[in-house]
Amino acid sequence: MIGDVNSTDQKGPSRMTNEAGDLTPVANYLYEMGYLKRVPRTGWLIAGVQNPESIAEHSFRAAIIGMVLAHLEGADPAKTAMLCLLHDTQETRIGDVPSVGKAYVTTVDNPSVTADQVAGFPAALASALVSLVTEYEGRESPESILARDADKLECLLQAREYLATGHEDVPPWIETSAAAVRSVSGKRLAELCQQVAPKDWWAAAAAAYPRPQRPSRDS
Repeated sequence: MIGDVNSTDQKGPSRMTNEAGDLTPVANYLYEMGYLKRVPRTGWLIAGVQNPESIAEHSFRAAIIGMVLAHLEGADPAKTAMLCLLHDTQETRIGDVPSVGKAYVTTVDNPSVTADQVAGFPAALASALVSLVTEYEGRESPESILARDADKLECLLQAREYLATGHEDVPPWIETSAAAVRSVSGKRLAELCQQVAPKDWWAAAAAAYPRPQRPSRDS
């Protein structure tokens, strides 16, 4: 049985559970990650958005974008998505410092924060998470470059959505995000996403949706 630590079968998932040891720190980490659903992206507050997206919401779409970019660029989609999901997880401890504050606020580097977050984890799991965060921060591997592009593209998309709902102070977020994208596919998408309206996807779907056939008066 999966997860049965008393199982004598040492060939399947039970063996991995046995070798993992105490998973209490992992359970605590999973609760900590849930906090990201309640932490707002503070830069949008500066732009006048009263109820901005959460860090978790940003990271979700960034992971989707990263997966798409990796497919387009011939990189590893799964790894790119993982880097996107982990890139802001440190903000449970250090908060989301907006750009206007980064000149004044100094924090511990993200790999060190992650190392503290995963202290007490099974060694292999802790090493894997710290390595992924370190890779993202290094901006050297194709996947880390694409994950960074995905982060910027997600910010661009969100700014376009806020602009469409009347928040007029967000164009600088659009401009700086587009300028920061490095990959060929990312640049193409950054340009295209500034031409396509946020509502186009559902407007086209609504127009194509089959209308119910009403019975004629003669029937």
